[in-house]
Amino acid sequence: MVKKLQKMAEKKSASAAGLLDSAFAGTVKDSAQQIWLAGLGAFSKAQEEGGKVFDALVKEGVSLQRKTQAVAEEKIGEVTNKMSGMAGDVSAKAGQHWDKLETIFEERTAKALAKLGVPSAKDVAALTKRIDELSAKVAGLNGSAPAKAARKAASKAPVKAPTKTPAKRAARKTA
Repeated sequence: MVKKLQKMAEKKSASAAGLLDSAFAGTVKDSAQQIWLAGLGAFSKAQEEGGKVFDALVKEGVSLQRKTQAVAEEKIGEVTNKMSGMAGDVSAKAGQHWDKLETIFEERTAKALAKLGVPSAKDVAALTKRIDELSAKVAGLNGSAPAKAARKAASKAPVKAPTKTPAKRAARKTA
């Protein structure tokens, strides 16, 4: 097309101005007509094959979506497993800390009760055992019938803890 225009430009300089204008206009008109027809042909071709291309793109999109969903579900599963593992670790650590706190609380409570003179369960059990032994010895000395009654009375009677410690009594006397 450029060559045609160059030839026409050369002819224009050689021939009369009126004659060249009409030839040049005709060539431009022919070129414009060809461009228009080429555009219509491209449009027609795109319209015919557009449906096929569209269907192919839809199929490719569906395939890509399935792959993406599979990868996403896999990643979600991995994250869920990691979070479950972390939750288990946190629960175990929290349980250990609660156990430590419970032990500390029990120890401090036992110390406080000991300072107040309250006997512990071990002290009560030891006293009960001692009473049973003494009751058995007394029963051996006195006879069998009174010993059984004394043993029953000793095991049923609650052990009364001393209410005041010697240190408290001494503090009250000095005050």
